[in-house]
Amino acid sequence: METIDIHTESKKYPVFVGEGVRKEINAFLTNHLSNLTRILIITDETVAKLHLEKLLSVLSSWDPIVFTAPSGEKAKTFEVYYDALSTALENRLDRKSVILSFGGGAIGDLSGFVAASFMRGISFIQVPTTILAHDSAVGGKVAINHPLGKNMIGAFHQPEAVFYDLEFLKTLPAHEIRSGFSEVIKHALIDDSNFYEWLQTNVHDLNSLKMELLSASLIKGIKIKGEIVGQDEKETGIRAYLNLGHTLGHAIESEMGYGNFTHGEAVMIGMIYALKLSKELLGLSLDLTEFIYWIRRLGYETKIPEHLSFENLLNKMKQDKKSVGDSIRFVLLEQLGQPKLQEISDKVLLEELKSF
Repeated sequence: METIDIHTESKKYPVFVGEGVRKEINAFLTNHLSNLTRILIITDETVAKLHLEKLLSVLSSWDPIVFTAPSGEKAKTFEVYYDALSTALENRLDRKSVILSFGGGAIGDLSGFVAASFMRGISFIQVPTTILAHDSAVGGKVAINHPLGKNMIGAFHQPEAVFYDLEFLKTLPAHEIRSGFSEVIKHALIDDSNFYEWLQTNVHDLNSLKMELLSASLIKGIKIKGEIVGQDEKETGIRAYLNLGHTLGHAIESEMGYGNFTHGEAVMIGMIYALKLSKELLGLSLDLTEFIYWIRRLGYETKIPEHLSFENLLNKMKQDKKSVGDSIRFVLLEQLGQPKLQEISDKVLLEELKSF
């Protein structure tokens, strides 16, 4: 087990990474949450079938309540959020209760927002079950979706701890592995050229990744995320760099219908677009042809789905929470590990979409 300490302005908390770390949750609850009254586990249908019994077995002395949401982005609706709050109220959770988020990034977002808004904020703990959640479980950004934009209704609410049990990753389907690993690649691009080169050298097939290689990649990604969040908890500056690829990626997700295209795979297309802009506007020296060849070998789509309207994508990008007024701000790279926020005109973005 490896422990990574996350330091933010509002809270310091540990991230425990390793196979079987769920077995440490019971002791943490006993030692770190005084006068704990109730536990509400928020999970989804897929994770509940695969892994819920494993979590319940280590929490049997607490008799936790379980709320099961739909899988994927369908968990992040107003209706599901309302139902989760109703479950908390019906079971008389109070300010000494804790919510355990047990699932991927969508469940983490939902659970964290329930915890942030219930009684003006109660404790929650992240228990991620996907590769994608190595990014989303750290940093305290929690939210639900609106039809007009992804993650537009939310809060900053840091967890008490993150228990990242790598055993849960063994049941992930191929598309979820790709979705999660795109965020690992993102961390390398924005922060560490050596890490990027290491990934290119060592990662050739996402479906047969050895646990040691996956674990090292995830721990490095978490450390990069933690360092950035520690400097800018509420995204007033450099934390925006973590959004490389997300402006177009979120627009693609929205236009495809939430849940019909995985977050990470949409972000990968967004990253290619951002890298192309970076080469043309900032002189990025990265060999984009080589990059695209590598990620295609890993199974990623590299083009915008043909039926999507470029004008609609542009309008969705304008609604992105990173935009200011009518200006669209993109995270670009001056070079590997050197991100930069840049406002780009509609005309340039539309021309690049058409030639993408």
